[in-house]
Amino acid sequence: MVAAPPPPPPSVYRTRSYVMRRRVLTGLAGVALLLAGYGIGRWQDGPSAAPAAVPPSAPVSRTPAPPSVAPATTPPPKPTVYPTLQAESAAALTGIQTQDTSDEAGGKNVGWIATGDSMRFDNVDFGPVPATKLLVRVAAGTADGGHMDIHLDDPAQPVVGALNVTSTGDWQTWRTDEVTLASPLTGKHTVFFTFTGTKDSEFVNVNWLQFEH
Repeated sequence: MVAAPPPPPPSVYRTRSYVMRRRVLTGLAGVALLLAGYGIGRWQDGPSAAPAAVPPSAPVSRTPAPPSVAPATTPPPKPTVYPTLQAESAAALTGIQTQDTSDEAGGKNVGWIATGDSMRFDNVDFGPVPATKLLVRVAAGTADGGHMDIHLDDPAQPVVGALNVTSTGDWQTWRTDEVTLASPLTGKHTVFFTFTGTKDSEFVNVNWLQFEH
């Protein structure tokens, strides 16, 4: 019978146990390193830290805008007060004569007016507000009649208004007739009054004329 080998000395078991413990510790250390690396990676992939607060900039001094001012309202122009144009005071009388008048306020009128006669008044200022009518003080002792035409700046210019003359009953029986102007008049103009009768004879006397708005 063969004898069993003697057991290994205790130092051998201690040596193997030590080696196993070293291996286990080494493995645990590796696992710990892996876990640490994983945690660092997750931390880097996480949301970045909030940026540092930027101190507010100093307020900019601004000059306040001037208060708005409503535009001045331009008052409407005032109508011109037209003077009475005395017929005998015209700048030019063509084919017309003056005579004493029995009309109210006295003075003179113009008469013996027939076809082709005319009166001219210079620098008649109508102003910015238009004149729209003309009053004419007339007397006519005949039923023949005729008309008086109004022209601006030249007797060849278009008629801007016309008065149809009818009998008043006598050459010194006076009546105020009104003419509505076809074209409202503004500014300063030379005004011509031309006469045309239905017959070749005198048909009207004129004392005064006055434009109105």
